[in-house]
Amino acid sequence: MATPVTTLTPLLGADAVLSQEQIAADLGASLALVTVDPTPPPAVVYPTSEAQLAEVMACAHQNQWRVLPCGNGSKLTWGGLAEGIDLVISTARLNRIVDHAVGDMTLTAQAGLTLADLRPPLAAVNQFLPLDPAYPQRATLGGIVATGETGSLRQRYGGVRDMLIGLSFVRHDGQIAKAGGRVVKNVAGYDLMKLFTGSYGSLGIISQLTFRLFPMQEASKTLVISGNIAEIQTLTAAVRRSSLTPVALDLLSPALTAALGGPAAMTLAARFQSIAPGVEEQVAVLRQMIPADLTVRELAAEADQRFWDEANHQIFSIQPTFAHNPLRAKVGLLPTETCAFLAQLETLAPQTMARLHASSGIGTLSLSPEVSPGDGMASGLEKLRTFCTMAQGYLALLEAPSEIKTTLGVWGEVGPALAPMQAIKAQFDPQRRLSPGRFVGGL
Repeated sequence: MATPVTTLTPLLGADAVLSQEQIAADLGASLALVTVDPTPPPAVVYPTSEAQLAEVMACAHQNQWRVLPCGNGSKLTWGGLAEGIDLVISTARLNRIVDHAVGDMTLTAQAGLTLADLRPPLAAVNQFLPLDPAYPQRATLGGIVATGETGSLRQRYGGVRDMLIGLSFVRHDGQIAKAGGRVVKNVAGYDLMKLFTGSYGSLGIISQLTFRLFPMQEASKTLVISGNIAEIQTLTAAVRRSSLTPVALDLLSPALTAALGGPAAMTLAARFQSIAPGVEEQVAVLRQMIPADLTVRELAAEADQRFWDEANHQIFSIQPTFAHNPLRAKVGLLPTETCAFLAQLETLAPQTMARLHASSGIGTLSLSPEVSPGDGMASGLEKLRTFCTMAQGYLALLEAPSEIKTTLGVWGEVGPALAPMQAIKAQFDPQRRLSPGRFVGGL
């Protein structure tokens, strides 16, 4: 009987095919946490071109192998538990910039390119891609799109799907398909880009992506405002209604604020970027809106960037391992309910690091490493999920011990949206062999 190792080694070369015994320690640990069976899959392969990726998928289709796509594996443990995986396909070696149209401010790159490696060449021409994902040093462009992760900059620039204007992907049968284009005004295939954003590899394996870029700003400042939750809530609502245009506007839990060197109090962090006079004017306007009994820190230059980098690091401080599997969740709810949610969080799990985008209601929470997730934590998470549902939102588990994911379910109630999702899955992956069990409703 043909195995992934014996079949794919002649195709890719021995250095691109890892057997079950050879799987690298870091990826092996993640694989044990993302599958129903903790035994590593039979093989991990690293194609180096889109054509090789297509050949691998054609072999998988012919041999009826179940496939788990990934990039560097930094977010491999997110989502549901995968079922019966025969082959892991990593796009980490698909890591080239294909085209950078500096004048059009668009970029086409392979899916395995990391955001960290992309930033320097873009900065050299004063451009950037406004994403601030978890594990920024390892996160690949394909992984960021597959998990739909934007970060705090969504306040000004929108979500991942708002920046994605084209993609290529390999279908379940090994055929290469394309959508969109390399110009910002191209709208063909826009719905397909929406489908792949946040699909967790369940519809196809992304091989290439085209993004719109943005100019780097001259100046940046952040106001970190802490104090009474009622006044923070009132101020947040006032900022949303005002003419101010922050690039980031986040609500931080007291535990996260304290970890960032501030008081253990509810906090609103507002970041402004533009030409220097514009930043100064917006900071001055916001200062006039702040009640006198709230504390304010003003951060500029390196301190400004360090604050946002450290906030991201505190939320995603440790990647899951056998020894430590943290509990992290993504939440979404009405923006008007964000402060009430953080107040509820203070009651149920006061040491939790949490960051919510004040205008979208989307955010991330991370259980403190000192707290051991057990029945009490599962009960608390269920209460938080109920709160989010009542606020027309959701709570989805990202990283958690498998018993927590099994007990609570990763995605919560999906409702009437599940039927069209199942129909789309059947069109793109009729044999259900791509990331089986990872996405909503076990898709």
